[in-house]
Amino acid sequence: MGKSGRMTDIAALKATARKAAFARRKDARSTAADALATAHLLSVLMPHKGAPLAGYMPIQTEVDAIPAMAALASFGPVGVPVIQGEGQPLKFREWSPGCEMKDGPFGAKVPVKGVWITPQVLIVPLVAFTPQAMRLGYGGGFYDRTLEGLRAQGPVTAIGFAYQAQMADSLPLEETDQPLDMIVTDQGVLHP
Repeated sequence: MGKSGRMTDIAALKATARKAAFARRKDARSTAADALATAHLLSVLMPHKGAPLAGYMPIQTEVDAIPAMAALASFGPVGVPVIQGEGQPLKFREWSPGCEMKDGPFGAKVPVKGVWITPQVLIVPLVAFTPQAMRLGYGGGFYDRTLEGLRAQGPVTAIGFAYQAQMADSLPLEETDQPLDMIVTDQGVLHP
């Protein structure tokens, strides 16, 4: 089988893994789980306070990173991802609680205006993750390209944020899939 056949197989495996993970994530979502996840996230973010931070605006049933982002916004710049186009890395526009937002691609809100920041710490959304801190995203490769580019420029801490129920023993992975430095969930912090 040629390279394109392997890519099709991996795409199909990833689609199947995403479907199962979406169901687990939906079942895990609760106010109590979000509160626990936020407390664990703040415990790993506080040593980085003041460093440029990127979070995200939650879509669908993602665990909500906004409370942690808001808690750190007074210490240093906090940004959210803005999709520039297919096949391109993300850029991060500065965000603060209450800033004017508009709809961006995929239903995520983005700031209407603000400076661009280069994060040193990223809170990364995901669909599923492994105990080795590998992630399965939505399939666009945006975070993989972004992390690869940021890591080429210097140290970056990438923190996956999810419900523990999103963990999978293994996931179909490709060479371009970027590892995370840790995963924070409603049940604690996983360091690979």
